[in-house]
Amino acid sequence: MIMRFLKFKFPVLLSFGLLILISGCSNGSKDKSDTGQELVSTDESPEPVVLSDEFKAYWYAGEAELTSYKLEQVRYGEIRDGHAVLIYVTEDFNPEKQVKADNARPENVSVLKLNATKNFNTGIYPYSIMQSSFYPVSNNQHAIKVSGSIQEWCGHVYAQINNREDYEVMSHSYFESEADQDFNLDKAPLENEIWNQLRIDPNSLPQGEIEMIPSLEFLRLKHVEIKPYTVTATLSEGTYMLDYKGLNRTLSITFNPDFPYSIEGWEETIDSGFGADAKALTTRATKMAQLKSPYWARNSNADADMRKTLMLE
Repeated sequence: MIMRFLKFKFPVLLSFGLLILISGCSNGSKDKSDTGQELVSTDESPEPVVLSDEFKAYWYAGEAELTSYKLEQVRYGEIRDGHAVLIYVTEDFNPEKQVKADNARPENVSVLKLNATKNFNTGIYPYSIMQSSFYPVSNNQHAIKVSGSIQEWCGHVYAQINNREDYEVMSHSYFESEADQDFNLDKAPLENEIWNQLRIDPNSLPQGEIEMIPSLEFLRLKHVEIKPYTVTATLSEGTYMLDYKGLNRTLSITFNPDFPYSIEGWEETIDSGFGADAKALTTRATKMAQLKSPYWARNSNADADMRKTLMLE
C-alpha cells in the first residue's frame, strides 16, 4: 500500500520506560508499556502502531543488532572490495534538540536508529562512509533526522536533514560547487528511512510512483542536488526495489520476510565513470555475520575478537 505521511508533529510519549544506564554511544531504551508506544493522537497524524511482544522482546533487550556484509562497491568506474556494517538499536530521542536523550523524560520519542557504515579503498587511498537515520518506532511519521558523512584523502563532506515544520537541510563539502548550504524542503519519503521502516513493518513501505529523496550517500558521491526525485517503488516477497529512471539508478534490498525482517543484502546499479567511459555497474552487499551485543560497552582490547565473529578481521 502507498503510505502517505502528513506534516510532522512531535508526539508526546506518555510513558515508555527508563533509559538503560550504560555509558557509551547508546542507551538502548527499554519499553515497559503493555500496548507499545502510546502517543497523544491528533487529527493530523496517522495512528501509531501497537508494538508486538515479539518486537519489544527483540528490540528492547538492551542490545544492538550488528550485521556485517561483504561489499563490492562501485567507485570511479570500477568495483572495489570492502565491507559494510548495519548497526540497529533502539534509543530514546529528544525531539526538540533532535539528538539521543541523556535522561528519561515524558516527551522523549522511541526511535529505531540505524548507523550504516562502508569502508573500501580506491587505489592508494581509503573511503569511509557513514549514514545515520532516527526513525520513530510508532511508524507514523518520517524520520526525525538523517545524516551522512564521507571521508577520503581528498577531503570530507557532511549532510543532515532535520524533520521540523519542513525538512531543514544542512550540507558542507570541500567541493566549490556544493560548499556550505542551508535550505528547506517540503516533506517527502526519505530513502535513508526505509531501511528502518522495513525492520518495523515491510508492508508499510511506500509503493508505486512517488517522489523520494535519495540516500545522502548517493547524492553526495554523485554530486546530485538534494531534493525529491521520481521513483517507482515495488515490494514483493522479501525484496524492496526502487527504480529512479531519471537518475539511471536502481536499488534492490533483499530481506527475510519473517520478523525481525533481517536484511540479507542489497544491490545498487548506477552509471559510473566519466563521459563516454561511463557505464552501468552494480554495488553488491552480501551478508556475512550477525550478532546482538551492547557494543558500546565492548571497547576493551579483549573485546577485539568480536570483530572476528563479524568476519571483519
